[in-house]
Amino acid sequence: MPQDRAASLFYELFSGLPRQGPGSAASTRRALGLVPDVGPQTRVLDVGCGTGAQTLVLADSSPARIVAVDIHPPFIDALNRKAHELGVADRLEARVGDMRRLDFADGSFDLIWCEGAIYNMGLEAGLRGWRRLLRRNGHVALTEVCWRKPGPPAACAAFWNSEYPAIRDTSALMEAVEACGYEAVGHFPLPASAWWDDYYRPLQDNVTRFRKRHHDAPDAQELADQCQREIDIWHDYSAFYGYEFFVLRAR
Repeated sequence: MPQDRAASLFYELFSGLPRQGPGSAASTRRALGLVPDVGPQTRVLDVGCGTGAQTLVLADSSPARIVAVDIHPPFIDALNRKAHELGVADRLEARVGDMRRLDFADGSFDLIWCEGAIYNMGLEAGLRGWRRLLRRNGHVALTEVCWRKPGPPAACAAFWNSEYPAIRDTSALMEAVEACGYEAVGHFPLPASAWWDDYYRPLQDNVTRFRKRHHDAPDAQELADQCQREIDIWHDYSAFYGYEFFVLRAR
């Protein structure tokens, strides 16, 4: 499939979703509550913001000044429009940018936020690469998929070994965090509702409509199959894996 065609189909399939990955407003607020002294002087960078569901929660739940970055311009346009509609555009700015090449000065931010996106770089690469952007004693809040219990069934293990071979359990993630020069302020699992309510349920509807629109396009059907497989794996095996929300302090 040509790259432009593949990207076009991907963004079509994922358009109009409340979120671009698992998460919830309640989980975002809970994690924010673990970060000390968030006030008007706090500078936040939301990396891989998507359409900004969590970004808007941060703006609503704190007086911080926020810069949000995503590589897909329509997502950024949508977030900036929403910020204006909600009256927070004076302290929330969304920009097009690549999380692998963030062009901010060293020490620009007190808090880096990243829900469901650090996997694009890898946990260690993200934590080490973004470290220079933090001020002294700065914090990082992120979600990362992990094993919940040992011995996942073969189909579940095969899916994740193909999709994200770096998946680990929480203790291994904690070791990686410490090796990157951070300490955990706290962490907690996302509930099942954070996967279903604003992500997989609307994505399932998108997949159904997408199949009908592209009924005669094998490449589109293949993409729909991949998404359906992910949803089905979650329905069958979600007891074995999930997202953990980490709030970290740079040492």
